[in-house]
Amino acid sequence: MRRKKQSKNGKKRRKKRKKHDVVKKLACYKPTLTVWRHDHFMSVEVTRGDITQIRCDAIVNPANSLGYMGGGVAGAIKRTGGSVIEKEVLEKAPIAVGDAVATTAGSLPCQYVIHAPTMERPAMKINVENVRKATEAALQVAERLGLKCVAIPGMGTGVGGVSPDDAADAMADVIKSFEERFEKIIFVDRNEEMIEAFKRYLSKKQ
Repeated sequence: MRRKKQSKNGKKRRKKRKKHDVVKKLACYKPTLTVWRHDHFMSVEVTRGDITQIRCDAIVNPANSLGYMGGGVAGAIKRTGGSVIEKEVLEKAPIAVGDAVATTAGSLPCQYVIHAPTMERPAMKINVENVRKATEAALQVAERLGLKCVAIPGMGTGVGGVSPDDAADAMADVIKSFEERFEKIIFVDRNEEMIEAFKRYLSKKQ
């Protein structure tokens, strides 16, 4: 009888832990804010959270030209979606800054990962023009694939050294030029400063 009691108690504890883990995971997300909505076509949303958990047609990886997925957003995509993503992008490398390629999304909740290099080699310092080129290249690939909803993180703001303000300004400019080609663009990032910059500069482009 004591063993059965312990077994039941163990199950209850596991259920509590599982529920706690789910709550903890959800706690890192803030509600999505629609900051810009075109009358007939595209909405642009900003949300703080993990890009690997976003349900959409494709997510964008701010890559390097060699295709290696080490740290930052690329590393998170590889860890969550599987090494099959890196294997496929390496087969398509090198990818010039200003170009982009689409690969499988592995086990991610989207169809594709679009790899748009912001730098030629891992951990390079870059300028904001690379951010502009990479964002445009990613959206051009998404358009060719006929996708409707794309999630994009802050581009070049990690090891690339571009400030959140400069990146958000450049990315918002590019998004504006694609406003009739998609149904939804989601700007998603873990960094609160990047999120606030997205909101400011998207509001200015309305």
